[in-house]
Amino acid sequence: MGSPLVSILVPAYGEAATIGEGVARALALDLDSEVIVVDDGSADGTAGAARAAAGDDPRLKVLVHERNQGKGAAVRTAVAASLGDIVVIQDADLEYDPRDLPKLLQPLVDGVADVVYGTRLRGGEPQRAHLFWHYAGNRFLSLLTNVLYNTTISDMEVGSKAFRGDLIRSLHLVSNDFRFEPEVTAKVLRTPGIRLYEVPIPYYGRSYAEGKKITWRDGYRAVGALLRFRFGPR
Repeated sequence: MGSPLVSILVPAYGEAATIGEGVARALALDLDSEVIVVDDGSADGTAGAARAAAGDDPRLKVLVHERNQGKGAAVRTAVAASLGDIVVIQDADLEYDPRDLPKLLQPLVDGVADVVYGTRLRGGEPQRAHLFWHYAGNRFLSLLTNVLYNTTISDMEVGSKAFRGDLIRSLHLVSNDFRFEPEVTAKVLRTPGIRLYEVPIPYYGRSYAEGKKITWRDGYRAVGALLRFRFGPR
């Protein structure tokens, strides 16, 4: 691919404490990139913190939702604004370090993959040891994904995902909340001839006291989404 343009999408809600550092790290990467932050109705100055971190760097775009709509809605807004040959989703909370993105992107740059998922569950990288039931839920959802879609993904719910830009922009995505993760996985896996790879990545997980937002209710919703998008229209 030569030197592809990489669109780094950062959906954010109430992340003023961390988004500045995340934007700074993303802009410091040795990539031809644009960083698209979507402030999903935050009331804590998230958008301002992102702008302050970038200074006058023209590679940063900040888009704002007037009200909170959910991660999936924020990602859709960012995807529609993206221009990259590669599009990568980077959470704003630093559970995934932007400095690990080059490793995640390599199979796409090499032309062997259409989609690359980070994985917290194949070993080899630092992982915070906490939240057993969250871990068990992720394992179950990944197993269900593999059964339904005949694949071998180890970490379907991972928040660090990269795509060929034309592919992600061609998908008709509808989920507003955390059901985005199973929906995009389902629609990718139902695309004929798709090449999906996983790359082990570090995971600096937060506790709920530290601001983690996804809950067990989202796990139930993910099961419904995996079934809906497996047997419904693509």
